[in-house]
Amino acid sequence: MTGEAGKGTAEPDNPLRDLAASLADSDRQRQVAHSTRRVVMASIGVLKDQKAIRKRSRSLALAALVVLVLFLSPLVWLVMDHFSSGGHLGDLTTEFNLWVCILCPALLAAALVAGWLRKR
Repeated sequence: MTGEAGKGTAEPDNPLRDLAASLADSDRQRQVAHSTRRVVMASIGVLKDQKAIRKRSRSLALAALVVLVLFLSPLVWLVMDHFSSGGHLGDLTTEFNLWVCILCPALLAAALVAGWLRKR
């Protein structure tokens, strides 16, 4: 009878063995969930970086276009005004127009760059 009692403790329906197996399985599931979370968080970080790069390049392209328009339009206006009025480069009005065409866009561009840097 004592031999049969020893067999009863080694049965697969032992609650301690089931608990140990359950804990080992939950530990594996926790490790899988943790590694999956790390992979998902890394993917989200990559997507955010790509979105920021696209936004930055779009902003730089727009800024370059604005700077080009700011610098070229007054110079074109000056040339057209100069040739339509028949003036010379040594005239006081032509020199004043030249200063205005160079100074105003430069001040405006400086204000835009200062505002852009402040937002950054």
